[in-house]
Amino acid sequence: MDARIKLSENIYITAKGTFNRSIELNYNMSYSSAFIMKRLLIPISILALCLTIPVFAETTAAPKVETAILAGGCFWCVEADYEKLDGVLDVISGYTGGHVKNPTYKQVSAGGTGHVEAVKITYDANKISYAKILDYFWHHIDPTRDDGQFCDSGTQYRPVIFYTSEKQKMEAIASKKKIEQTKPFSEPIKVELTQASTFYPAEDYHQDYYKKNPLRYHFYRYSCGRDARIEKLWGKQTTE
Repeated sequence: MDARIKLSENIYITAKGTFNRSIELNYNMSYSSAFIMKRLLIPISILALCLTIPVFAETTAAPKVETAILAGGCFWCVEADYEKLDGVLDVISGYTGGHVKNPTYKQVSAGGTGHVEAVKITYDANKISYAKILDYFWHHIDPTRDDGQFCDSGTQYRPVIFYTSEKQKMEAIASKKKIEQTKPFSEPIKVELTQASTFYPAEDYHQDYYKKNPLRYHFYRYSCGRDARIEKLWGKQTTE
């Protein structure tokens, strides 16, 4: 069985053979071989070029998860402040620094447990550094007090940086020194730096309190004078 196939005006292919045998191809052409090669090389060259173009797939780096433990007065407010930051993955309100195991809010708020209201911040170190976490901390508390914060008095509300490693300790010391040199007020810095110990999450109703009870939260924050005092010390603050 023969078949003659026209490829172009002057190019034909004649196929000889059967379906179960190899097919012999013969070219009947009037064009020179150089012309044919030129016609074939153009699409081949384009294909080769396409294959060499790199294809970039959008990838998302896995988060580098780290934690920071800080006390800055009422944990409702500190939690709300840090959850605004890009790179922060989670913030848990709780108690730490004392000698009583599994303390309750009633015990801590009454004093005598050694614990302070604090937050445990989980963050992506690829997006936000510990140094920035600390810088944000200084500018959202009153670091001139070690007997409470704003309208809340007592050592259970004192500001503390709880470092979890030697690296965090060195960064906390450097951060405090920088603030002492650059603060826009004359009062001394009284924030404590100490080794982190067991962190006890607070009761469920304290978690995300600013979301669950927005009216009560905003009334408390305003009446406590937190933002007014921070603005007086540091100026107007943002989350940038």
